[in-house]
Amino acid sequence: MLIVILTLIVDTIATLLGGVLLLRFWMQAVRVRPPSSVAQFTFQLSDWLVRPLRRVVPGVGGYDWASLIGAFLIVLLASSVLFISGYPVEVVLLKSLQRFLQWILYGFMALLIIEAIFSWVNPHAPLAPFVRALNEPLLRPIRKVVPLVGSLDLSLLVALILLQIAQVLVGMIIVLR
Repeated sequence: MLIVILTLIVDTIATLLGGVLLLRFWMQAVRVRPPSSVAQFTFQLSDWLVRPLRRVVPGVGGYDWASLIGAFLIVLLASSVLFISGYPVEVVLLKSLQRFLQWILYGFMALLIIEAIFSWVNPHAPLAPFVRALNEPLLRPIRKVVPLVGSLDLSLLVALILLQIAQVLVGMIIVLR
């Protein structure tokens, strides 16, 4: 019972911090300048980990590898709770990799859903162009294949389905006893 509560608390904190680190990596990867409120939140929450990691892992190719590795370290730390439950190192490492990939896929799904909500509710919201720019690298190749149906862009739906398929495949990496 106590391990379940501990896991819930650790996972909640780790998911929030890992999501911020992944967002930080993706913003730099797609070269999107965030609105000041998003930038302030992201950098203040993650600088304590990213700055020291940058001394060890410099940015190469224009990517913020320290943010990506920081996110993996957070998921690895959160998964170490499995050690308390008696799982071997190999299982913990595989579970960490699985959770890391799931965080990435869930992050992309969340961005797509946020873009869909903006398009329905307020396409001119201040954050809408930022979210659209984050999604563009995912949607561009799909838009080349999936034509418009009338004036309806189905690329967002196709992207969500493809991400869910990827989620199922990632879920098959390891199944805990």
